[in-house]
Amino acid sequence: MNQSLVIALDFSSKQEVEQFLQPFEGESLFLKVGMELFYKEGPAILAYLNEHNHRIFLDLKLHDIPNTVKQGMKSLANYGVDMVNVHAAGGTRMMEAAVEGLIAGTQAGKQRPLCIAVTQLTSTSQGMMERELLIKESLNDVVLHYAKQADESGLDGVVCSSLEVPLLRAHLRPSFLTVTPGIRMAEDSVDDQVRIVTPQQARENGSSAIVVGRSITKAKNPVLAYQKMKQQWEGVTV
Repeated sequence: MNQSLVIALDFSSKQEVEQFLQPFEGESLFLKVGMELFYKEGPAILAYLNEHNHRIFLDLKLHDIPNTVKQGMKSLANYGVDMVNVHAAGGTRMMEAAVEGLIAGTQAGKQRPLCIAVTQLTSTSQGMMERELLIKESLNDVVLHYAKQADESGLDGVVCSSLEVPLLRAHLRPSFLTVTPGIRMAEDSVDDQVRIVTPQQARENGSSAIVVGRSITKAKNPVLAYQKMKQQWEGVTV
């Protein structure tokens, strides 16, 4: 998982995904399937990506009562995905139930999908958290608290901004995963993100993996954009 670059498939149909992936023919990628794509295409899109030897992060951010999340994860474990997630705000019992469901749903002899928890979305600012969520603690304190609870609940890591990774590294085990969206090249548009960094900054901060969407999927040359991102993320000089 470490040093992975995950491409967010920000598309609404399988046809768009096929068109995007065509120039990458023969290359095994790590791809994120979110709500927009999964709700449109269902499990069939996961089967398609598996057939082409891609790794899959199924990003549905489950957040419900513990039993519902457990049963949901039990079903998701059958889809051949590599990683799934929940909202840490659902609490420790819900996160424990998520892992229980994945274990119960994973076929014998196979490894269960990694399970990570969303701390605070990278579109969230301190001001928004205080005004709209009525959370008065600092954003860093909230992210660290949620990350500790995720670790105690048996999860493999969290989704957070790379800006928070050094803080988490100082307080959590080295193998705890930090999957960081909000990645942009210096010249890219920020769009709806708030807490963003470049691939190089994410590497220097100690992120386990980065998630990149529009900077690659909306690029004129997606393959070139992916290669540039990957090189900067891996510290390759050309």
